[in-house]
Amino acid sequence: MPRIPSRSKADIQACGICGEPKELISRALGICTGCIRERPREALPYIREAHRKARARHGLPAEPPRTDGGVECGLCSNRCLIGEGEKGYCGLRWNEGGLRSRVGPSVGLLYAYLDPHVTNCSSAWFCPGGTGAGYPTYANLPGPEIGFYNLAVFFYGCNFDCLFCQNASHKDLDGGGVVEAEAFAKQIADNPRVSCVCFFGGSPEPQLPFSVGASRRALQLAKERPLRVCFEWNGCGDPSLVREAAELALESGGNLKFDLKCFTPSLSLALSGVENKQAYRNFARIAEEYYPERPEAPLLTATTLLVPGHVDGNEVSDISSFISALDRTIPYSLLIFHPRHMMSDMPVTPLRQAVECYRAARRHLERVHVGNLHLLGIRDMRHFISVADGL
Repeated sequence: MPRIPSRSKADIQACGICGEPKELISRALGICTGCIRERPREALPYIREAHRKARARHGLPAEPPRTDGGVECGLCSNRCLIGEGEKGYCGLRWNEGGLRSRVGPSVGLLYAYLDPHVTNCSSAWFCPGGTGAGYPTYANLPGPEIGFYNLAVFFYGCNFDCLFCQNASHKDLDGGGVVEAEAFAKQIADNPRVSCVCFFGGSPEPQLPFSVGASRRALQLAKERPLRVCFEWNGCGDPSLVREAAELALESGGNLKFDLKCFTPSLSLALSGVENKQAYRNFARIAEEYYPERPEAPLLTATTLLVPGHVDGNEVSDISSFISALDRTIPYSLLIFHPRHMMSDMPVTPLRQAVECYRAARRHLERVHVGNLHLLGIRDMRHFISVADGL
């Protein structure tokens, strides 16, 4: 049995609402998952304060602005109404005599790097880059694309505020480089060893006009070679832009990775600062309109980070049931949590929680994978399944 990191008894604290001592209560929230689900009104002040503190250090608004007479930004489901002198929730847009922005169709705020295949991408277990699926149309090799690269594009700014964020440096908006779309597209096209481009961050939603336009241009310049375009996002983008991204991914052999963080609305608000209903609407639309068109290299996938004590078997069962109602073959990845950002006091996902969630997902879906298994001291999926069978 692998050795699993755990918290000491000194880390156990009482929930601020029910008073019950619980091991897996984040100090950032100070309340238990049961109260977040069952007593959402009482939980709301704790939730708001946690996100106010998390965002104040970066000069970001505590909540999406709703100023009467403000200018609306329609790039994501937050639909910020930004008053004069205010910032939008992502921090990339503000109102100064009208809507201003640090980014747009012709310029992005990002950091990009070459990641050798096979990468640690959560889709590598089924995508063309990791398996050769769709060769020769969508892949350079009939197996894993050893010798080729993924251009990983890390966007600054996000329309969510995840307390567990694994890439919280995106909040430092001055840390990103300003990149012009035409130069970006040419850089991709000029390197024949780049076989896919993955937009993540942060999350691509606040910069979708840039990523969609630059990707379209890169595909034009790259011409006949396989060049997949992928988006790894929370899924709460404007539906018309999400559709454009889906069409690019479908055409190129890429995929859309929806991070379905949780199912319960109050838990989404607690963990991510905003609701994620639009993610499910967008996911369903893509599944119904596009997913059946390319079965050999799935266009659509979902991931869920197993936040200790919060994203449990109940959440995963509800998420996987939702996916299954659309198509049981949609790939679903469960990811082991590593302590980060405002939840750095939490442990790695407990093994029993990982097994419980895997079993819950498998009851509904045909293709379930668990990622970041090295954090549990487990080598691969075969090893995980053998360990799970022993519990």
